[in-house]
Amino acid sequence: MLIPYQLLEPETLDALLEDFVTRDGTDNGDDSSLEVRVAQVRRLLERKEVVIVFHPDTGDTSLAHRHSVPPELLEAFLE
Repeated sequence: MLIPYQLLEPETLDALLEDFVTRDGTDNGDDSSLEVRVAQVRRLLERKEVVIVFHPDTGDTSLAHRHSVPPELLEAFLE
């Protein structure tokens, strides 16, 4: 299930983005500050290049590049 970022409380979205950019393997050698990396991912969300995916079976939430999302899910989300 895809979740529009606008539906999240600002604090929840900030926490999700901070969690994502601080995970092992996500810095790719980037020495930017936490704030800069969060802002970069926020812009990707705003441009719909990245989407928030909620996995109801596990209760986990993750970010995914739109190209990795099944077309039928993405189609309804982008309307």
